Amino acid sequence: MTQHVKVLIAGSGPAGLTAAVYAARAQLRPVVVEGEPSSTGDQPGGQLMLTTDVENYPGFPDGILGPELMTAMRSQAARFGADIVTRKVTKVRFDSSPFGVWTSDAATREPDYEAEVVIIATGARALMLGVPGEDRLLGYGVSTCATCDGFFFRGQHIAVVGGGDSALEEALFLTRFASKVTVVHRRDRLRASRIMQERAFSHPGVEFLWTQQVAEVLGNGKVTGVRLRHSTTGEERELPVTGLFVAIGHRPNTAVFHGQVELDQQGYIVTREGTATSVNGVFACGDVQDEIYRQAVTAAGSGCMAAIDAERWLEARGS
Repeated sequence: MTQHVKVLIAGSGPAGLTAAVYAARAQLRPVVVEGEPSSTGDQPGGQLMLTTDVENYPGFPDGILGPELMTAMRSQAARFGADIVTRKVTKVRFDSSPFGVWTSDAATREPDYEAEVVIIATGARALMLGVPGEDRLLGYGVSTCATCDGFFFRGQHIAVVGGGDSALEEALFLTRFASKVTVVHRRDRLRASRIMQERAFSHPGVEFLWTQQVAEVLGNGKVTGVRLRHSTTGEERELPVTGLFVAIGHRPNTAVFHGQVELDQQGYIVTREGTATSVNGVFACGDVQDEIYRQAVTAAGSGCMAAIDAERWLEARGS
């Protein structure tokens, strides 16, 4: 049977769980569809579940493990009364209110939930190389966020994979910590903007390896190097590094929302006036609508905003 709820939150990363805390404290009795583990890397708690040490989240002077932080956020939301279900949103209907939401454990024509308000916090995923050793060493020398993890590589030689603006931004940022940054690119030229190329080429701490692809990440317990393969000849070589930053792009988790809310060209949800989407009563927060900052603290902040926006929207309609 369809369950009627005031607020449904899709996603359980920092944005979704912060929204749940605020919505629950406002007595809105939110339901959080937290997601479920899958072969594509989706899982409850979002990307921080794949992170080891988190040292840039306020309030933890000695740092905290990513899964520990997310477990604490989940417990806090539950303590205030959020109903957290381990399912995945597979279909939505936003053309009329209340909104219909289907989840992964139902194959019925009727939605599992009808919600007066929906908060989308399904996040984004970093695109990965898909090579041996990458998954095993993610969080142990393999990273997708220089801002998050660069500090751990002081005085070390690290590699960045990619050829766009994001890769060069990561490389330049990492020169603050690393003794040397090697940019590995599969082509013989970059696709980054001219100004970013000029900055990277002129920096003494950045070097480039052209027409090289990462074939394997090496190491036992931590990264010790990468095996590279020449893009045209197939010749292989090893590059000894202690860190590998993958910067080949991100993909927002918005497939289920196509045709339901406005998306930009990259697939991110467009928000205006805070966290409002193109559909009245549907809000979005976190990495699913933020392609710039992509930090746990900014995601949590936008989750707070979405819950407050949702509460005020309901109050204005006497709900």
